[in-house]
Amino acid sequence: MENLVSKNILVLCTGNSCRSQIAEAYLRKFCGGHAQVYSAGIEKHGVNPKAVAIMLEDGIDITSHTSNEISDFLHIPFDIVITVCDHAKEVCPVLPGNAVKFHQSFPDPAKATGSDEDIMATFRAVRNQIRLFCEQWSHDFVSGEF
Repeated sequence: MENLVSKNILVLCTGNSCRSQIAEAYLRKFCGGHAQVYSAGIEKHGVNPKAVAIMLEDGIDITSHTSNEISDFLHIPFDIVITVCDHAKEVCPVLPGNAVKFHQSFPDPAKATGSDEDIMATFRAVRNQIRLFCEQWSHDFVSGEF
């Protein structure tokens, strides 16, 4: 739809280190100019280097992303808030305005254990889940389904 007004979208998780960073990048890619996409956490854990590495494997550079707390964005009127972990959904602060909320929980790849290969395989699996969700969600968003 050519007439869509750009919306402010916030992706929220616990630490803003992996899942929300990945989702922010994919939503920016798939929503194009229809949205300004931000990500934040209930806390700030820093961007996980493994998240950076697996996104580079998929051709998306998030090296310039920063880890942010929700309080960093209280001045932005969000139209949509997407929580990507159950913890963030449970403790999500009340944001000013009437943001529409969506929730899709993903496993936390930062909690993966095992060999380096096992851990990276977990990061890739979660990245792929997030990519599929973001691609479908963005398609619905851009087509005006919500």
